[in-house]
Amino acid sequence: MHRQRVESGVLRSVGYDAVARVLELEFADGAVYRYLDVPASLHAGLMTADSHGTFFLDHVRDAGFAYRRVVRPHRR
Repeated sequence: MHRQRVESGVLRSVGYDAVARVLELEFADGAVYRYLDVPASLHAGLMTADSHGTFFLDHVRDAGFAYRRVVRPHRR
């Protein structure tokens, strides 16, 4: 899935598969998560939000979407 880079302290890039309804988020620490059954309107809202990180916290993280980690965060 192609991800688009975003300016955020929380997120590094965002991808979305409209057919599968999968939102893929790469976090600042390098971890990548896929959120399942996410509506296109939520992806659109994330991409147009003034703060991508705040939008994620308010509308994705605790919204009850099933998710899975696909890449572990980088160790420092």
